[in-house]
Amino acid sequence: MKLISVNVGVPRLVMSNGEPVSTGIFKAPVPDRVMLKTLNLEGDRQADLSVHGGSSKAVYGYPSEHYEYWEKELPEMDLPWGMFGENFTTEGLFEPDLNIGDKFRIGTALVMITEPRMPCYKLGLKFGRSDIIKRFLASERTGFYFAVLQDGELGAGDRIELIQENRNGVRVSDITRLYARDRHNVELLRRAVEVEALPESWRVYFQNQLQKLTAS
Repeated sequence: MKLISVNVGVPRLVMSNGEPVSTGIFKAPVPDRVMLKTLNLEGDRQADLSVHGGSSKAVYGYPSEHYEYWEKELPEMDLPWGMFGENFTTEGLFEPDLNIGDKFRIGTALVMITEPRMPCYKLGLKFGRSDIIKRFLASERTGFYFAVLQDGELGAGDRIELIQENRNGVRVSDITRLYARDRHNVELLRRAVEVEALPESWRVYFQNQLQKLTAS
């Protein structure tokens, strides 16, 4: 497993329905090693902290292998690393294999998988097409967020080393599936709400779903 590219960016204004919108989704690769801290990478910023960033979404990872799929889906588009707004373009990490709570060392930093990425309208602004939001979610190629457990320095080419596997059996892809197409899976909902590494907002959301399904 490897870190293919490290991508950062600061918020910029783009037009949406004739109105200016600030977004930090525009990321570009950096050649040098950078510091990863509790809330983000050195040189990186989020525009709307109510839905982006924070301790559970400090950095966003996206598999380099997914780019081949999107190149076939969107042959007319140029897709450089960082196109999906990811900070880490990775190799060897896949949503169906990653447990919520898995811990990794990258460079001298220690990170933990927390949740999948749910697309918002700003992904549509980045791609210049609103249909990408539904297509992104339907593909279940969501990527994943990391929390930072230990600050450190990292750079493209670094190994991504699994330090501790969370054997709770709830994967990144399971969270996406519960949200998008398997909302009535009571057994999986029960497991998800018990995962301490899953952000509270998700656990509350799934607990509410569970209560609706099991109410007499």
